[in-house]
Amino acid sequence: MQPAPSARPASEGRGAASEAPGPASASASAPGPAPVPGPQDGPVPVPAPGHVLVVDDDPTVSEVVAGYLAGAGYEVARAADGPAALECFARRRPDLVVLDLMLPGMDGFEVCRRMRAHGRVPVIMLTARGDEDDRILGLETGADDYVTKPFSPRELVLRVDSVLRRAHAAPVPGGRSALLEGAGLVLDPAARSATREGAVLALTLREFDLLAFLLRHPGRVFTREELMSEVWGWDFGDLSTVTVHVRRLRGKVEADPARPELIRTVWGVGYRLDLPPGDALAGPGDVLAGPGGAFAGPGDSLAGPGEPV
Repeated sequence: MQPAPSARPASEGRGAASEAPGPASASASAPGPAPVPGPQDGPVPVPAPGHVLVVDDDPTVSEVVAGYLAGAGYEVARAADGPAALECFARRRPDLVVLDLMLPGMDGFEVCRRMRAHGRVPVIMLTARGDEDDRILGLETGADDYVTKPFSPRELVLRVDSVLRRAHAAPVPGGRSALLEGAGLVLDPAARSATREGAVLALTLREFDLLAFLLRHPGRVFTREELMSEVWGWDFGDLSTVTVHVRRLRGKVEADPARPELIRTVWGVGYRLDLPPGDALAGPGDVLAGPGGAFAGPGDSLAGPGEPV
């Protein structure tokens, strides 16, 4: 990635906020008692939107990413390898980690596993490899999103915003939201918990959001572009991200992921969630695909070039 000339590095573990000046001293000739400082005296500091740990052994990439994040108001800490990243993580739990896959000594997969062993934290992985196996393994270790190098630093900042916005979504007024149920699945959006036939599902942030969205719209076909927009909040991006997440989700919710009965592929169109009869009634045209949207073969796994599988 070529560094942007406008990027400015962020100090280690510090945000972009500047120190607020103190209130001016009272005039010596002014009669009466000194004024009592109140909330209106001096500027009120605005808290940073979050603390982000950037882990990358390339100092140019690390500096540019940290500079853009600091410019967006985030507090930023930086680490150049796995052990240093785990030390920063233990010293102060970040709100999100931007984690390079290729690190000296300890790769990003292992760093992510060790972080996740101490609690939930959103992770965006950076990888110079576009191999799908790497993306799948990253999702298996708990990454919430990934970005393939070279990438736009501005796009990365938007992805950080999106992941944190979903991770810190405000609870529904009244304390709880309606449960989403169907096909033995029960999702609690307020608690962000999911079960299948009573067994807890270990879903990543994006997997949960994707399944919740599909359960809210059973019987309706969505293109990958629509899912990218509705679930990821993006109008552009690598559409294979959707494909990989659907595959991973099928592995957790389908009785036989090779022959999916719940999350179906509609050839030439996209994906649709089918509930068993009695769970929900689909409206006219919601179940059968129109022209060009016929089902593929067994398991709905056949697709043309560039189509979802």
